[in-house]
Amino acid sequence: MVDVQPVSEAGRFPAKSTVGEVFPVRATVFREGHDAYAAEAVLVRPDGTEASRVRMQEVGIGLDHYEAMVQADTVGEWTFRVESWSDPWGTWVHDAGIKIPAGIDTALMCAEGAVVLERAAGRRGMDPPDRDARAVLRAGIRTLADDDVAPTDRFRALMSGPVPAVMVRYPLRDRRTLSPDYPLRVERPLALAGAWYEMFPRSAGAHVDPKTGQWVSGTLRTAAEELPRIAGMGFDIVYLTPVHPIGTTFRKGRNNTLEAKPGDPGSPYAIGSPDGGHDAIEPSLGTFEDFDYFVARARELGLEVALDLALQCSPDHPWVKDHPQWFAHRADGTIAYAENPPKKYQDIYPLYFDADPKGLRSEIRRVLDVWISHGVTAFRVDNPHTKPLPFWQKLLADLHTDHPDVLFLSEAFTRPAMMLTLAKCGFHQSYTYFSWRNTKHELYEYLTTVGSDQAAWMRPSFWPTTHDILTPYMQHGGVGAFAVRAVLAALGAPTWGIYSGYELVENVPRPGFEEQIDNEKYEFRPRDWSEGDKFGIALLLGRLNQIRRAHPALRQLRNVRMHSTDNDHLVCFSRHLAPEHSATGMRDVVITVVNIDPWNTQEGWVHLDLQSLGLPVDRGLTVIDELTGDSHEWWTDNFVRLAPESTCAHVMTVSAP
Repeated sequence: MVDVQPVSEAGRFPAKSTVGEVFPVRATVFREGHDAYAAEAVLVRPDGTEASRVRMQEVGIGLDHYEAMVQADTVGEWTFRVESWSDPWGTWVHDAGIKIPAGIDTALMCAEGAVVLERAAGRRGMDPPDRDARAVLRAGIRTLADDDVAPTDRFRALMSGPVPAVMVRYPLRDRRTLSPDYPLRVERPLALAGAWYEMFPRSAGAHVDPKTGQWVSGTLRTAAEELPRIAGMGFDIVYLTPVHPIGTTFRKGRNNTLEAKPGDPGSPYAIGSPDGGHDAIEPSLGTFEDFDYFVARARELGLEVALDLALQCSPDHPWVKDHPQWFAHRADGTIAYAENPPKKYQDIYPLYFDADPKGLRSEIRRVLDVWISHGVTAFRVDNPHTKPLPFWQKLLADLHTDHPDVLFLSEAFTRPAMMLTLAKCGFHQSYTYFSWRNTKHELYEYLTTVGSDQAAWMRPSFWPTTHDILTPYMQHGGVGAFAVRAVLAALGAPTWGIYSGYELVENVPRPGFEEQIDNEKYEFRPRDWSEGDKFGIALLLGRLNQIRRAHPALRQLRNVRMHSTDNDHLVCFSRHLAPEHSATGMRDVVITVVNIDPWNTQEGWVHLDLQSLGLPVDRGLTVIDELTGDSHEWWTDNFVRLAPESTCAHVMTVSAP
């Protein structure tokens, strides 16, 4: 066999999976001559014992491409391999199936079949139902040797009985070939599937002091008061933007203006002041005791806490004075500030990794250990593509050894090769281009792409908006756009997230930019959550998370199937989990149809590929719309009509064994 997958650079980067995730092992398998052959995918536990052997099936007939779907059941460093062999049973079945009905060498074919079964029955090492299996094989030998029965009837009786199943379970393996053992890192389920909620803690509880007229920052304690609301919508992770001290030198004002006015809080991404750096808390937010309270309250509500890791500094950061070698200097001796032309970030100094990579990596590891010790279990990493890949590979490998449950989300909006390589270097999840994929063609292509071969390393996280992103679709689509993109994000990928304020349909851009006006990065933004009732988005978010938790098919990545529609404003895709891969032993099928026109009612025919979902094609199916509770009878072809002002989507689950 050749081209075993998923393998990157001969195993340099381990393929990745999570507990319970169904993933394909593939190989090109062939042999000389005309004899039959077969192959299995073998999954090996961290302790070296075999977990499973799954017979590979040919896909792409005539191309010798084979595939098996496998699952790991514990966290750890697994391996997998492919074993192929010459199959004397398969060869005999093929030849006998041609010769015996044609009356060619019928007695000889029956005798040769008996020899094959004698070999199989006489083997050592058959697992304990071996006694029953041997009895089946010996009965098959007697069937083939019964000269009182016509050869055609003997063959038919043999093939319609239990012998073929026994020979699949206990195959004869001649001329066995083994691939190398390839690494497979199996992580906890939240590494693949979860719902994130982003918030700026300083906005929660922020208010204007009536006596002074000055803003008073929210705190970690007031931010904790929002946790029941977030947990009530079914989110798994609450993600905090940086909570560290904010510098004052070149502090930005509202809407990224270059001069801050008195009371402007500055960007939390301008990290560092005399109060400390990445291992400290902005005094206006509180103390580590307050942070611990926030984490404990989150855990009480079933939430994990993620923290933004932004490896950059304010000019006031202690590192600037204590470790000047960690920054790049211009010809005039000044430290180079961050730029993304035409944008300038004079309040931020990027780190320079070339002068003292070991010292810088050691310090960042120390910082991470501080936050992990205070209960942080995930980090959203700001712009990781601007740091060296060897830095990430070493740092994340070391952290994985000591803290295998801690997750890292890559915020790398950059070229595909860099995004994928960051994932291979150890990032558990990645932001994606989802925010800018809006048309039917773009969505079909992108959902297929993120669920294909790259899924062995890069797990996508779909975000309709962030504090940096407000696309034209979201700016102009009104409430309908926020509903549409929530459905697509929540059901289009196992991991998704929203930025606080999504419930209030915050869609006014800063002129000329794809980001919100009065951006929360530069000012306090307290919100009146009761206003969300008139939009219904919070209810939708909660319902989508309920559906995700109820249906294991939605917590898988590589099972997406696109279905055709005859209206370019209607998108249809499904996720399917076969009974043998489900913890309940029941098939799970979720079919999503979305009207991606946020303004107008759209209607048309949806054409389902039911066979690919393991569903009958010759009769109707009872489906339940999980958004409305309505029951329908669906077939291969179904007419739908979706109005954005009432419901922008059908989320259909199938009642089928």
